[in-house]
Amino acid sequence: MTITPPALSVFETLESEVRSYCRSWPAVFDRAQGSYLYDEDGHTYLDFFAGAGALNYGHNNPVLKRALIDYIERDGITHGLDMGTTAKRAFLETFQNVLLRPRDLPYKVMFPGPTGTNAVESALKLARKVKGRESIVSFTNAFHGMSLGSLAVTGNAFKRAGAGIPLVHGTPMPFDNYFDGTVQDFLWFERLLEDQGSGLNTPAAVIVETIQGEGGINVARPEWLRALADLCKRRDMLLIVDDIQMGCGRTGPFFSFEEAGITPDIVTLSKSIGGYGLPMSLCLFKPELDIWEPGEHNGTFRGNNPAFVTAAAALDAYWSDGQMEKQTLARGEQVEQALTAVLDEHGGEAIVSIRGRGLVWGMEFADKSRAGAVSKRAFELGLLVETSGPESEVVKLLPPLTVSPDELDEGLRILARAVRETA
Repeated sequence: MTITPPALSVFETLESEVRSYCRSWPAVFDRAQGSYLYDEDGHTYLDFFAGAGALNYGHNNPVLKRALIDYIERDGITHGLDMGTTAKRAFLETFQNVLLRPRDLPYKVMFPGPTGTNAVESALKLARKVKGRESIVSFTNAFHGMSLGSLAVTGNAFKRAGAGIPLVHGTPMPFDNYFDGTVQDFLWFERLLEDQGSGLNTPAAVIVETIQGEGGINVARPEWLRALADLCKRRDMLLIVDDIQMGCGRTGPFFSFEEAGITPDIVTLSKSIGGYGLPMSLCLFKPELDIWEPGEHNGTFRGNNPAFVTAAAALDAYWSDGQMEKQTLARGEQVEQALTAVLDEHGGEAIVSIRGRGLVWGMEFADKSRAGAVSKRAFELGLLVETSGPESEVVKLLPPLTVSPDELDEGLRILARAVRETA
């Protein structure tokens, strides 16, 4: 299809230069439903971006939309801070009954603010408060948010530079397979902890993504995660799993750490926890860590009641019977087969690797600029995909979990064509 870039005058003259996604996808979008977006000129786009993982159940999901409309029409509470409301009670009861109890997870639930970085900041603050230490260990190529505490445990040099001040009290360690299997897991980390001359202050916590999304779809092995959990236990460090993008079923199970069989001390959730794309985040932690004083960490918009409504509806509709996990894993196999065919077609020279789990996948290109070219061509052909990795060298696939097999095939065919036409 031929797309004429729209006249973006008001965006260019009034909106800040910090805008980014609109530069990659020069269209003015008007409506969306399911796996598709539509611009104001009538062009259709298959969405393999899903609001950066905030729309796991697709655009304007009819089940969630109905629950939201009903709630608004009866004048349900919209803004509630941390006051008790019927919407929050219903969400907490559903979260406990559908997710926590069946998995024997003991967590308390904290509403720290509406975004993922709010959840990470609260997790870091709590870990330091509990342990009485400042240092936090993170991992190479990690991404945890754009506020200062979150940036301090983020690896990307470009994003860190935006802070404008020194980012302190965070120490990076090698993520799984950082040395291509040539170095024993946690050899450096263990040595620094043992050596009184290493300069590493005893950490309060370690924060990790089980799959690094912004870092390039780097998948941690279950055995690596188990070894990390064991290391944290032995060395009296809390384990924080950042499940903001990879949780809510993205990898198959609701929590991405389930496959590894670990129980983190603290878990952060956001993006699709609200179900409908409404801002919401959670910080979960073991009961013995709940040493907050009332009001010690708060936020004006931590009580987004419409998000409680759609979140509860999403859990009821998609997570009460185990079918969503099975479906996501099956769709993941479909993606893997298609990407393997693309890899085989273009040999090992153009494409370095494909990797992923469930419905998050990445394709890394040897020519690092190629990923951007593929993403651009895919947009011209009617598919939204973004890039990730420290040099944007990975094409990242993040379709809605509700995508149909036919929609998935359509998008994967477009992607294969984009790769072919940018060779």
